[in-house]
Amino acid sequence: MLSNLGFGNLRTFTKNLKIIAMDLELKNINKSFNEFKLFDNFSILFKENIITSIIGPSGCGKTTLLNIICKTCKLNSGNIIGLDRKEISYIFQEPRLLPWKTVKENIQFVIKDLYPKRKQKIIIQKLLQIVELENFGNHYPSQLSGGMCQRVAMARAFSNSSDIILIDEAFKGLDIKLKQNLIRIFKKIWIKYNKTVIFVTHDIDEAIQLSKEIFVLSKPSVNIKHKFQLQDTFSESDYNTVKKEIIELID
Repeated sequence: MLSNLGFGNLRTFTKNLKIIAMDLELKNINKSFNEFKLFDNFSILFKENIITSIIGPSGCGKTTLLNIICKTCKLNSGNIIGLDRKEISYIFQEPRLLPWKTVKENIQFVIKDLYPKRKQKIIIQKLLQIVELENFGNHYPSQLSGGMCQRVAMARAFSNSSDIILIDEAFKGLDIKLKQNLIRIFKKIWIKYNKTVIFVTHDIDEAIQLSKEIFVLSKPSVNIKHKFQLQDTFSESDYNTVKKEIIELID
């Protein structure tokens, strides 16, 4: 079961179990809410170890897709391929830190049963350095800014043995400067740990800056209007072209 605090490790398996790398595919899925059909034989494939963004109009099922993947939302029918023996972490819009625990303790909470204490300390310290909070390990969430708390949430998501990280509007409502800083830090931590990331956003700039692939979804019943495959680096002109195309695709 997914914790309402947003912690990872939805499922626990033996440490020595070898995970076979493979893409994640939702194949011919159907999901209705009463008479409202959201997905009708819908299929989508997320490539292993890249950041993929999902973008589209409000109500097109972006968050529902994440909930289907982490199995907090039950399908009417269809298959999820490539999820067996995979562990998932979830980063929400709100950091969802434990207020009575320090920064270090919040991260330790999700790895305390996975590693010996000495290794836990090494993992925590390394992550705090990456998210640029190495001097705030003994602070409580109430002593941090909102952006700093979100950095702790990022570190927590990458701390355990999760194979897939789901992100739902994690940068929504932040000012431009803070958002750009969090995007920079997220890319830094992703480069270090190279996880499969599925990122839901309404912000086209976020999607372009973070992603290797972007899926643009339609209104229900949902289909994929277009898939963009992005280069690691591209010119301002290319950036603006992709942004313009996405804007035109969104209903």
